[in-house]
Amino acid sequence: MASRPPKNRFVATMRKIYNPIGFSKGYNFVLWFIFSGAMLGFCLARFMYLNYDGVYCPRGPGVEGAAVPGECWTYSSKTYLLVGIKMHLYCIIPASFLACFQFVPIIRHKVILAHRMNGYLVLLLSGPGAVGCVMVSRHAFGGGIDIQVIVGLMSIMFLGALGLALYNVKMLQLEQHRAWMLRAWFYAAAIITCRFIMGLASVITSLPSLGPYYYAKPCDLLATFYNSTSALEAKYPMCASPGAWAAVKADAASDAKEARSASLNMTFGMGLWLALALHAIGIEFYLQLTPAESERLRNVSYQRQLEAGHKNPGRSGLTADRIGDAALWVPGCKDKQAGEATVDRVPEGTVGG
Repeated sequence: MASRPPKNRFVATMRKIYNPIGFSKGYNFVLWFIFSGAMLGFCLARFMYLNYDGVYCPRGPGVEGAAVPGECWTYSSKTYLLVGIKMHLYCIIPASFLACFQFVPIIRHKVILAHRMNGYLVLLLSGPGAVGCVMVSRHAFGGGIDIQVIVGLMSIMFLGALGLALYNVKMLQLEQHRAWMLRAWFYAAAIITCRFIMGLASVITSLPSLGPYYYAKPCDLLATFYNSTSALEAKYPMCASPGAWAAVKADAASDAKEARSASLNMTFGMGLWLALALHAIGIEFYLQLTPAESERLRNVSYQRQLEAGHKNPGRSGLTADRIGDAALWVPGCKDKQAGEATVDRVPEGTVGG
């Protein structure tokens, strides 16, 4: 907890809020509240999707669910797509929800067993969740090459970061475990930022002054939006040919389902690429700006590795001085002026795990 007296009444009041849950620095609490709060809210808003047949893809003519118009027909057309989307929804939503609690300091410090058990559960759910996403990437939001590549890349980055986090915690390298866990969930949270970018882009590209934009869709899918073949062919004459595709005008404000669908399909890939870039860069900025917490955790790692009999305590995991050309790390760095160990003065409350 913070040892310095509060600067004003507001700081004193805020400390009564964030100190009990393990934070000693106000900015750490603010960052945790913003990012974990966004993830928590996003998951809570989508728990209803676990009712696949009732909310996400409700059955019945003319019934519109939460999925992008036309996607439910695509998922139901092939068994592996239906398995993939259900596996993704049923696993990644609970995993993301539970992951929010991994970054609460009081749980990490006081209820270590709960932190560990919850962490393993998150890992078990994250794997199938990411695999399910890859399975449907060929058809999700139009399934363009840009979408397939970014979904594959994002899944590799996410699962790779989780794997490195698990390896480092097994080696008792806690500062690296924290860094890779933060990276993993910042990568995953790009889907939230993507929604904002995609929504804004859909509105902008639908403006008459900037358009029109068109997106190609198979006529078999377009037929699900019309009551008769004649009505479909009247609007899209090329659909008279078997297996044909039609250029659909992308318009987020249109009453036509295929126009709204085309608008979302056209902007999703771009939105996810941009969101992942922002998140990947942003988390590196955060890690570089919080070296004190990394140093504190590395000293803790050194003590635990020493007690466990590791050959190279302090660098048993994937550290820069072990696999790179960084200077050899020395435990308990002394402050030249105060002559006391830095680790003794570093606060414990952080955003990271």
